[in-house]
Amino acid sequence: MIKRILADKLKKAAKQFPIVTVTGPRQSGKTTLVQDVFRNYQYVSLETPDQRQFALEEPRGFLDQFEGPVILDEAQRAPELFSWLQTLVDEHRDWTGRFVLTGSQNFLLLQSISQSLAGRCAVLHLLPFSLAELQGRKHISLETLGKTVPRALKPPEKSLFETLFTGFYPRIHDKGLPPRDWLASYYQTYIERDVRSVLNIGDVETFGRFIRLCAGRSGQLLNLSGLASDCGISHTTAARWLSVLEAGFIVTLLRPHYKNFGKRLIKSPKLYFLDTGLLCYLLQVRTPDELFHRAERGAVFESFVVSEIYKNFMHRGEQPGLYFWRDAHGHEVDVVIDLGQELIPVEAKSAQTIASDSFENLIYWREMSGNETADTALIYGGEQSFKRSGSVVYPWFSL
Repeated sequence: MIKRILADKLKKAAKQFPIVTVTGPRQSGKTTLVQDVFRNYQYVSLETPDQRQFALEEPRGFLDQFEGPVILDEAQRAPELFSWLQTLVDEHRDWTGRFVLTGSQNFLLLQSISQSLAGRCAVLHLLPFSLAELQGRKHISLETLGKTVPRALKPPEKSLFETLFTGFYPRIHDKGLPPRDWLASYYQTYIERDVRSVLNIGDVETFGRFIRLCAGRSGQLLNLSGLASDCGISHTTAARWLSVLEAGFIVTLLRPHYKNFGKRLIKSPKLYFLDTGLLCYLLQVRTPDELFHRAERGAVFESFVVSEIYKNFMHRGEQPGLYFWRDAHGHEVDVVIDLGQELIPVEAKSAQTIASDSFENLIYWREMSGNETADTALIYGGEQSFKRSGSVVYPWFSL
């Protein structure tokens, strides 16, 4: 089994809270993780019809049957449980790690938690594998990004474009499945089950067209009115559908960083997909070689960089402090990592070689920020690490 970096945070949270919840997209490995970490816990899946019916009809009786700690998988399927969970943990204030909940419908699950379990429940998020997890190593330290040149990094067996094309969902890697075949099934399941359970959508074809239009805009500034118009839906509907994609960890929105450098800044967010395999499937990329020649390869690579940094935060149990920076004259930095006391600008370049103009935006950012010696990083599609033009250059497999 591939070790998940979130496991340590999960164990720690179970010693501090009576309830721990693990959310994330469907098939990200939540059930496997919690069963591995809490091997002595009883396990119940609320996807099972008889267990779900018991929980819905007699929630207190359902919970009273467990004499010790229990994992409740897909807990959002029985929302009536949450009020009773609140009652039980309030009655037993010495409990820690008594209930472990999982759920793939983040929107519904967090809604129930916020209504009944606020302050009683730790909420952690598990995304598909990170590249570091697949390689059996720790994530790169974001605190050292742009400061030190990594040494002795070994490229993975898969090439960059094979990695991007395959994506990071665990089932593909565990079973060695053809990515497009598995992702086609995953996509259909997501549309038919998760989306319909959250949104009252009669025409799933329109929603499917909406997702594909979003895929075509990954890595771009979000023009919600234009997206809605192209899809033939209202601006309000587009905003609602996008919020569901974001809550389900299919996409994320990077907001612009507003630190005033004396220039008018762009205020629209940028849209990114959180799994490059799913993004390639939606873009109808059929092979890694085709991705190499596609115009979208830069956007796919940028999505990979954003998603890996995003997982770095999430799998440590932290909220991602990720932004981008762009002024009205078109100067742009792909990612700005906010570490509280420090901002680290990061550029993403899919090319396997680096030209001098690759550093122009990072140099401009340092000038505008008034800090000529600020730590900056560039992540590219090559295999060497070095320092150039004041920035540390990282190979793609170092994240």
